[in-house]
Amino acid sequence: MLIADDLDKLLNILPEFIKKPLNKHSSKKMLIEIVMDLGRRPEARFPNGPEYLSIMNISWSDLDLCIKKIPQFSGDNRSGIECTLHRISSIKNRKGNIVGLTFRVGRAIFGTISAIRDILYTGKSILLLGKPGVGKTTAIREITRVLADEMEKRVVIIDTSNEIAGDGDIPHPAIGRARRMQVAKPELQHQVMIEAVENHMPEVIIIDEIGTELEAIAARTIAERGVQLVGTAHGNYLHSIIKNPTLSDLIGGIQYVTLGDDEAKRRGSQKSVLERKAIPAFQVAIEIHERNSWIIHERVDHIVDNILQGSIISLQRRKFNIDGSISIECESSNFIEFSSHHNNIPNKFSLLPFSSSNIKDQILINDSNLSIKTSLYPFDILSNNKLINHANQIQSSIITKLYAYGINIQQVELVINHLQLAILLTRDLLKANCILGLRSCIKHNSKIRQIAKSKNIIIYTIHSNSYNNISRALKQMLDTKNVSYLSWQQICLHKNISELDALNEVRYAVEKIILFYRDSVELLPRNYNLRRLQSYVLSLHNLRYSTFGKLGYQRLIVYPV
Repeated sequence: MLIADDLDKLLNILPEFIKKPLNKHSSKKMLIEIVMDLGRRPEARFPNGPEYLSIMNISWSDLDLCIKKIPQFSGDNRSGIECTLHRISSIKNRKGNIVGLTFRVGRAIFGTISAIRDILYTGKSILLLGKPGVGKTTAIREITRVLADEMEKRVVIIDTSNEIAGDGDIPHPAIGRARRMQVAKPELQHQVMIEAVENHMPEVIIIDEIGTELEAIAARTIAERGVQLVGTAHGNYLHSIIKNPTLSDLIGGIQYVTLGDDEAKRRGSQKSVLERKAIPAFQVAIEIHERNSWIIHERVDHIVDNILQGSIISLQRRKFNIDGSISIECESSNFIEFSSHHNNIPNKFSLLPFSSSNIKDQILINDSNLSIKTSLYPFDILSNNKLINHANQIQSSIITKLYAYGINIQQVELVINHLQLAILLTRDLLKANCILGLRSCIKHNSKIRQIAKSKNIIIYTIHSNSYNNISRALKQMLDTKNVSYLSWQQICLHKNISELDALNEVRYAVEKIILFYRDSVELLPRNYNLRRLQSYVLSLHNLRYSTFGKLGYQRLIVYPV
């Protein structure tokens, strides 16, 4: 990555007793900001923590020396240095006198968005989320340059605090050919956003720090006119935007909807539920939790719907490696705060035991070119020894897919989590292998029985919606002694390719043929050690088997229970 920071121009504003220690500091290139507060020691902040720069306290004369070298502060108490990306913010007392200064170092880092270059080429609107100082503005500045120079789009920046394109009338070269519209007052940002669309015919509009309801409405209006948006907002996670009534319009907004009796039974929820109100203004959301680790939501509408329903959501984490490559890891999470049934459940993401968070599909990215890095993880290897690229392919081929009818879905998920069962809940009846429902509901619904009969789906019924009844049914569904993800991981540990191939063969045979179709299976010829490994897996499933064939061509036949 190429870094341009013009740090000397910022240091020249500071008093000598602050400037000298910084010039000699070993981590000078990693400096985030400098803090000068009246009556306190000057402080420099780095990624690994803050450090004092001197034993001397800041005086009025020190502050005045800096203020004389700084252009006038705007209405939001911010200023800058002309032709640089640095931002200087002030703290004032009740009389309006400046008693503190924060010097934020602005850097143009070329190559920071190589992980999402493929998303830029889709033309979708992108929302960047993250806490202050995590690198959102740096990323959006590089996105601007790529869109304007490499993709040759008409890009207009709404630069309220001059943080994207720098202070002064001439924009910083880091934004490339993009044009910049300055905002006289922060409260007028939404008007300038609309003015940019009406007057300058942009293909892309860049907005930093969307924070008010008027700005959210303006963003939605721009999106409805077919203009691509790239913006940032303060919020660590996508669900924090959903809970924020001011910014929820960015992802479609939420509203209460009253369901009919049949629909409420089908969903296993109360009659009053939360649903998305409209199409999101941003189709892609990126959570920046760390500078080298981003979480990508490529379908915001789908993710928001799943969060509101308390369903499983798929996360895509992209990490920057030391060697310059980028790895992509898939995770499955379940956020259940918006469920009206379980207010006592902790407010956090919980990874399912059979999630794909442990199935790491490592992909090396060089700019826009993708190349697969081979892995020997047990789920990655089948008979052809090919890498499985998507977690949903793995889940569809291994996990039992369950459709819950008339039962609280969140309660079923808690049982699955607690027992560590290889079961995936689905809201699509046609994708299910099994149906679990209350006997009274199944009895009075002939349509679901007809679909189950035509699609060869097994129906399990329970008398009441209790933990014991659900757990008993799930155990019976998996033939009492099914292999959980954790035990399967231990079995496959330190195995070579031949052993992994044999293990995957027996597991596929058991879960896709024996348990599903209740039919016997003849496995491929294996040597004694591999047959012994396969027989161990069969014993965990409590299945009977026999060995037959001539010496050197012996194989196992597995029988259903």
